[in-house]
Amino acid sequence: MSNFLRIAAGLVILIIALLIAALFVKKEVVIKQQIIINCPKQDVYDYIKFLKHEDTYNKWVMADRALKKDFTGTDGTLGYLFVWESKDKNIGEGEQEITKLTEGREVECEIRFISPRKNKAVSLMTTDSVSPGVTRVEWVFSSRMKYPGNLMRSKYIKRIGKDLATSLKSLKERLERSYPQ
Repeated sequence: MSNFLRIAAGLVILIIALLIAALFVKKEVVIKQQIIINCPKQDVYDYIKFLKHEDTYNKWVMADRALKKDFTGTDGTLGYLFVWESKDKNIGEGEQEITKLTEGREVECEIRFISPRKNKAVSLMTTDSVSPGVTRVEWVFSSRMKYPGNLMRSKYIKRIGKDLATSLKSLKERLERSYPQ
């Protein structure tokens, strides 16, 4: 057998092995990050429920200053829709809709990615009072990966987790600057 055929056979076996391995990798992804913010819980909630405020802390929204944005509805209320389009392939296009609000506690959005890959995710931000004037914010991002892309699940979790942490740090800096103790 020639070297070329051995290499080709090895590659085929490797690809088959990876495809089989992907059958056993979870498709569901849940990523959680949290941060402590030195601001009252209600003030934090009142800030994060407005999607337009993501311009000041959300890494993905801030990544493209030329991001084309469109809004439908009343910000901070159920059904409010933020639609984006970017020439940056890492941002692509999609829409984010407020799907659940629990006053003073949580903001849930459905994110529908159109490009570069069609997918859906849920973004849930919750606020909990640690003490008067101190709030814990948890951001949970959940989605489902398609086969065989789920083979890259751990890399995806690491990248999105890092982006959530960066965004929460920006939120903390923004709110603590705006609400001095």
